[in-house]
Amino acid sequence: MRQIVQRARKQKPQTAPTKVYRFDARLNGEQKLLIQRAADLEGRTMTDFVLHSAEAAAERTIEKRAMLILTARETEIFVNALLNPPGPGTTLRQAAREYRKNVAER
Repeated sequence: MRQIVQRARKQKPQTAPTKVYRFDARLNGEQKLLIQRAADLEGRTMTDFVLHSAEAAAERTIEKRAMLILTARETEIFVNALLNPPGPGTTLRQAAREYRKNVAER
């Protein structure tokens, strides 16, 4: 039995321990009761509830800001294309020639 346990320990991959940071917050009585009630309703500890809520809020904020940056960038590209349109390419020139030819034949 001892050999089996030793083999299992040898086969287990070694992972670096995750660094844990501390975060403190001061709450007034109303805030504590509110957060505690919400945590109780979800079956979580206050700490777990606060961390989960803060993480979700952080992700939403980052996603929202990223979309605003993309929207601004896309708007800039669009306006630039309107103000400084590229010249016609080979395909467009060919289509224009064919159009003129077909319209002239009528």
